[in-house]
Amino acid sequence: MTVPSRPADPRAGSPGGGSSGSVPAKATSAARPVPPPVVPAPPTPGPPKVEEEGIRLQRFLAAAGFGARRECEELITAGRVTIEDKVVTELGTKVVPGEQEVHVDGERVKVAPRKYYLLNKPAGVLCTNRDPHGRPRAVDLVEAGDTRLFTVGRLDEHSRGLLIVTNDGELTQKLAHPRNRVIRKYRLQVAGVPTPETLRNLRKGLHFEEGLFRLTTAKRIKTHGSSATVEVELAQGRNREIRRLFARVGHKVMQLERIQFGPLKLGDLAPGKFRPLTREEVRALQLLKPEDADRAPHAIGRSAKAKRPGNQPPKGFGGKGGFGGKGGAGKGPGGYGPPDKKGHGGGLRGGARPSGRGRR
Repeated sequence: MTVPSRPADPRAGSPGGGSSGSVPAKATSAARPVPPPVVPAPPTPGPPKVEEEGIRLQRFLAAAGFGARRECEELITAGRVTIEDKVVTELGTKVVPGEQEVHVDGERVKVAPRKYYLLNKPAGVLCTNRDPHGRPRAVDLVEAGDTRLFTVGRLDEHSRGLLIVTNDGELTQKLAHPRNRVIRKYRLQVAGVPTPETLRNLRKGLHFEEGLFRLTTAKRIKTHGSSATVEVELAQGRNREIRRLFARVGHKVMQLERIQFGPLKLGDLAPGKFRPLTREEVRALQLLKPEDADRAPHAIGRSAKAKRPGNQPPKGFGGKGGFGGKGGAGKGPGGYGPPDKKGHGGGLRGGARPSGRGRR
């Protein structure tokens, strides 16, 4: 029995890829319509994105008087800050003032109106908000109710003079930052009489472990036998920089008083007294630019005739405790080179590394 052969598939080709030579059969029905492409449905819309509200936590704390922004960041990373009773350590955290409760060391943070004061810090007073030994602090001398205050920059315990006290952390950060080069002017009594060459070397700068220390200006005002009164300016202060510079060249600083900070002058404000800054003075500080600070603009301050009630003018620099008293000549070698590996160099022994920042 013969089996009929199956017609060749018109779609098939030869093994070589060519046609088989068979004639394809004609289509017996119309071509089917091509269905439209399937378009995927749009994703189900989720909840709308809500822009983050509030301000950064460290900025909020600075505005509340807890210090400059860097100090507030240290409070956060140390785990001392809570938002709604939850400890926060991330610096990017934001807070909505008035809606969320913030505490530092258990104390609720309240944003107070900004206040600005000029204080004549006496010697023996600390520029710190915490002292475990209970020694007198500069902020305790300013009567500001419950407002939490802090100082702009620092003067060491044995130095005296102009100090800005405020609860404005933003302004504090601006004035204290090295890049802004805010001029500070000091009047010193030093042992011995510095020569013009010595003062010139101090303006050129001396090398210490932290880098180059230098004075913007340095000039001798008076001589008092074996001591001298010198006025100096700094545009960027470091730890006890003035004392260390003069010690290096063989002249111990016996008394140090800051008499100007940026556009502010100490004037006739008595030691231990304070006064609020005027709007003009606050505005001058807020508008201070690096180039302005570097030029040391004319200072704003009260003249000797503009006395305030209760504030007696200082007794000057003569007599007991003043800059005109007797002082022994400085002893010990000078030296202008960098210290050796042990920190020794010139008149500065031991390579002392003082604590704190920016004290003179």
